[in-house]
Amino acid sequence: MLFAPLFGYLGDRYNRKMLMMTGLSIWIAAVFASSFCAEGHYTLFLILRGVVGIGEASYSTIAPTVLSDLFSGAQRSRVLMVFYFAIPVGSGLGFIAGSGMATLTGSWQWGVRFSPIVGLICMALMIFLLEEPVRGSCDGARQSGDNASWWDDVKYLVSIKTFCLATVASVASLFSIGAMSWWTPEFIESSWAVINKKPSVPEEQTTYIAMIFGLITCAAGILGVATGSILSRAWRDGKSIFRNKASEKADVYVCAISVFVALPFLFLAISLAHHSMNISLILIFFGITSMCLNWAVNVDILMYVVVANRRATALAVQTMLAHMFGDASSPYVVGVLSDWFKGDDMSIYAKFFAMQKALYLPAFVLVIGGAFYLAATFFVEEDRKEALFQMDAPDNWDNHHNDSDDMDSLIQSGQVVGREEGPATVIHSTMTPSPEVGTAATDSA
Repeated sequence: MLFAPLFGYLGDRYNRKMLMMTGLSIWIAAVFASSFCAEGHYTLFLILRGVVGIGEASYSTIAPTVLSDLFSGAQRSRVLMVFYFAIPVGSGLGFIAGSGMATLTGSWQWGVRFSPIVGLICMALMIFLLEEPVRGSCDGARQSGDNASWWDDVKYLVSIKTFCLATVASVASLFSIGAMSWWTPEFIESSWAVINKKPSVPEEQTTYIAMIFGLITCAAGILGVATGSILSRAWRDGKSIFRNKASEKADVYVCAISVFVALPFLFLAISLAHHSMNISLILIFFGITSMCLNWAVNVDILMYVVVANRRATALAVQTMLAHMFGDASSPYVVGVLSDWFKGDDMSIYAKFFAMQKALYLPAFVLVIGGAFYLAATFFVEEDRKEALFQMDAPDNWDNHHNDSDDMDSLIQSGQVVGREEGPATVIHSTMTPSPEVGTAATDSA
């Protein structure tokens, strides 16, 4: 989380392939080394697991910008959708494969070492197949400017209203996702005990609930990411159910709708948990699916409201803030609230109803996220055109509905236009032309 801004700054200026390979190397080494931590080396194990985050910060902030320079328009949206499948699919497969390897070998260490082996395969693919694209090449950018500092980048990002509003909305969304992901298994366990009038939860029931919740998270993530990307693209192009209703604001609308729709599902899941565990789990599935609608779409928004040479920094800053004040903080906040509601009563009933009250907070925080996404609809068109103006790039909006859905054309359009050998040039955004000037310049281009 804390290293994301560093990799964002470097990713906007230097060879992104080398940066991702460096981060992946750190990740592989840290995960592999943690598997050798013997009993009594818990602190070292925690440190190594923390170092894993440094590697993740590299490719999670840089990879989307590389994809944005390989694809554009509808193709970019689809590729980002596939990329963000990695979150639910990777989590699910990692749990299944790691557990299977540990069971097969009779050693948890080999369950951990399975991931670095896959990492080495990814490293080989990156070395031999990935080429560094020119920044902004797919947008037709013809930009120039002087090198700017990281602080100049931040000041530029703050000037983009859509970026600021979407970042606050992302914080609210991840606050809810983080709290629900952390506390839902324990909450459902307590609901089982309350429904069955048991003082505690058997170990086999705990394992069963954890497995079910893992499957729900994985399936909901896949369905949510795919549905969100498909809906936003269809709305943006005026196709399918949105025929003749194309809108440049479609992406932001989808993000707002996703969090607003998730709210009633989560509220009902929490409220009905002491009546039916199964109904609660079904409602949680739909709630998580709704919250996942905006994962890829939110990044797609950043890619077209921010100039090419500052996209990695934009994604890094948003990632840091969203994790810091979102999913990294919310489990603690909900835990403190639950303990406060529970008081000195240590019964399973007190635990359940205290957690139930505490979980209403992350559910209603979604209202804040939806409100800020809606506010962003007032600025997203202007910010997109301003980014194109600063990159001296053409506005191909009118041609988006003509994008081919053929997979062959998608692959062909991903061919690399060129390679950068030195640091990329950064836009210095001291000039803020009026929307009319920006639009005129774009039309002439």
